Amino acid sequence: MDNSYNDLVQQTFNFPQEGFEVKDGFLQFNGIELKALIDKYGTPLKLSYLPKIGKQIIKAQTMFANAFKKHRYEGEYFYCYCTKSSHFSYVVEEALKQNIHLETSYAYDLEIIKKLYAKKKINKDIFIICNGFKQKPYTRRIANLINTGFKNVIPILDNKEELKEYAKSVKVPFKLGIRVAAEEEPTFPFYTSRLGIRAKDILEFYVDRIEGYENKFQLKMLHIFLNKGIKDDIYYWSELNKIINLYCQLKKICPELDSINIGGGFPIKHSLGFDYDYQFMINEIVRNIKVACKRTKVPMPNIFTEFGSYTVGESMAHIYSVLDQKSQNEREIWYMIDSSFITTLPDTWGIGERFLLLPINKWEQDYQRVVLGGITCDSHDYYDSEEHINEVFLPKLAGENPLYLGFFHTGAYQDQISGYGGIKHCMIPSPKHVIVTQDKNGKMIDTLYAKEQTAQSMLKILGY
Repeated sequence: MDNSYNDLVQQTFNFPQEGFEVKDGFLQFNGIELKALIDKYGTPLKLSYLPKIGKQIIKAQTMFANAFKKHRYEGEYFYCYCTKSSHFSYVVEEALKQNIHLETSYAYDLEIIKKLYAKKKINKDIFIICNGFKQKPYTRRIANLINTGFKNVIPILDNKEELKEYAKSVKVPFKLGIRVAAEEEPTFPFYTSRLGIRAKDILEFYVDRIEGYENKFQLKMLHIFLNKGIKDDIYYWSELNKIINLYCQLKKICPELDSINIGGGFPIKHSLGFDYDYQFMINEIVRNIKVACKRTKVPMPNIFTEFGSYTVGESMAHIYSVLDQKSQNEREIWYMIDSSFITTLPDTWGIGERFLLLPINKWEQDYQRVVLGGITCDSHDYYDSEEHINEVFLPKLAGENPLYLGFFHTGAYQDQISGYGGIKHCMIPSPKHVIVTQDKNGKMIDTLYAKEQTAQSMLKILGY
C-alpha cells in the first residue's frame, strides 16, 4: 500500500496538536467526536464549540499579565471583544464571562448593548469602544447610552466633525477617543487608511476643539488599527511607534489622556504548520510603549485591545460530505461537496482566505491531490490550496462510506459576510448549526441552534 493520509500528516507536521487528534480512525476537534455529530445531524453542518472562546481570552489576558510583570509596566490591560466578528448572543455572552469589554462598529450594535444590560450580562461600568464612521443613528445611540449612565462609553472620533454631534446631544461629561489614520502597507492600493484622523492634524485638533472643554468631554484614548494585523515586521513596529510617540507628545498637554488602543490583529491557526509567538509580540508591544514613555518622561498608558477573530475564530468548524469525484482531465480530480464555499465560507471566495482543512475519516486511505468544488453553478465556487502549500491533498474515496471534510477555525465573519437566514447564491440553503458546550463535569452537550434553511423561508423573502 502507498503512504496513507495519516502518514502524510505525521511526516509533514507535529501531530496530534492542541484541538486536533485522531481517535479510532476519526478526527476529534477539541475532544468532540465529530463522527457522532455527523451521524446525529448529518451534513452540511456548522459547529460552534463555546468553551474555546473563554480559553482564548484567558490566554491573552495571561500573556499580557506576564508581559506587564516582566517589564514592570504601570498601566492596566483591558480586553475588548470586537462584536462585528460575530454578533450572535451565544458568542458575546460566552465572551463576557471572562470579565471583558466590548467594541462596536455600527448603530445597531448599541441595541445589543441595551439587550445585554436588560439581561444583566453587563453593567454600566463596562467599557464600550465605539468605532466606525458614524451616521446620526449611531451618534444618537451613543449619546443615549452616555446620558443614561454608561460612564465608560468612549466614542472614537473618526473625523473632526463627529465631535459636534456629541457636543449637542450628550448632557453629561464624557470620554473621547481619536482614531489615528494609519499608513497602509506598501502593497495596499492606498497610501493612508480612510478611517481616522491624520496624525499630523491631531495635536492642533486637540488644542482647537477639545482642550478648553474638560468639564464637557475629555480625550482619554488614542486608537490605531492595522489591516495587516499584529506581525513582527518593520511596517507594524513603525506604525505602532508612531502612535506611541503621538501619545507621548499629546500626554504632555493633555493630562487626562491615559490609554492606547492597539485594536485587533492577532492571527489564528489556519494550518497545522501555524507558528506564531504571541508572548513575544505582546512582550515587545509592552516594552516599546514603556521605553518611549520613560524616554519622554510621561506616565505609561493603559493598553486596550479589540480581538475579534482571535476570540471567536477557533471555536467553529464547517463539516461537509464529498458527494462525488469528477475527473475533467488527466491532471485535475474534483471532489464535489454537499454545499457551497461562496455561501458558507465567503472569505475563501472574496479574499482568498485559507482555513484549516482536514478529513474526518479515511485517515488510513491513500491520498491524492484534489480540487474541492461547491454545488453552485458559479465557476469560482472552489477551494484548491491550503495555507502551507498551493495544493490540497485528501484521502481517496475508497469504500462505501462517504469522505467527510472539516474546515476548522471558521468562526469569525463568515456568517456576517454571507448573511444569516437570507437569500444565498443559487438558493443554496444555510446548513444546520450545532452548538457544543460542556457541563461542570466536562461532558460535551450538543444543541441544535438552527435547522437547515428551508425553501419556504427563502421564497417568503423573495415575495412568492
